[in-house]
Amino acid sequence: MRITVWNEGVHEQVDEQVAALYPRGIHGAIAEGLRELLPGASVRTATLDDPEHGLSAEVLEGTDVLLWWGHIAHERVSDEVVQRVRERVLGGMGLIVLHSGHFSKIFLALMGTTCSLAWRNTGERELVWTVKPTHPIARGVEHPLVIDHHEMYGEFFDIPDPDDLVFISSFAGGEVFRSGVTFTRGLGKIFYFSPGDQEYPVYFHPQVRRVLANAVEWALPVSGATIPEVTNPETNWFGP
Repeated sequence: MRITVWNEGVHEQVDEQVAALYPRGIHGAIAEGLRELLPGASVRTATLDDPEHGLSAEVLEGTDVLLWWGHIAHERVSDEVVQRVRERVLGGMGLIVLHSGHFSKIFLALMGTTCSLAWRNTGERELVWTVKPTHPIARGVEHPLVIDHHEMYGEFFDIPDPDDLVFISSFAGGEVFRSGVTFTRGLGKIFYFSPGDQEYPVYFHPQVRRVLANAVEWALPVSGATIPEVTNPETNWFGP
């Protein structure tokens, strides 16, 4: 199980509050939780400022599941790297997109929609409700998962209809949000999970860490899976 945790890593450099919350970076906190819950996994981290954003062809070839956190530097991500990641996802690499990564180039490219949503940041309570308890990502997750203080994300969330709706969040203002959804693109499995704003210590929450560990296991490439090649597109399968 080879995992790469990618984080743009900008807030931690320019915002003292975020640096205090995440002294080893958001990526460091996520990686710590994965190492704790998936002790047999190989977990590496990468950031925007690394050469090739830390996502060279070699790194991606050695990655089974990629986690992506971005917020204020989406446009600084190289289109070449985005295309490289997209090809790997279509080829079977799992992708977990976190919080404001809904506006990342890679998520937009894979969804084909604006991925816009409503938001308000007043630090209110979020309840994450499991709506598909049989899904592997929901295994062992409390119902509801309680986040005492967080940014509100609300509907309408402009994404394609997901394969599975695993979690829905509700907020003190009455809004609801599809906070945990899955997609399939090519051979790759994708999970979007919204909790994780940089101003709150969400990635130290044991239940959030459980969701991410479950998601990694679910998103692993399926051994031997291939997309059948069409050798003669003019073949009439219904006879002469």
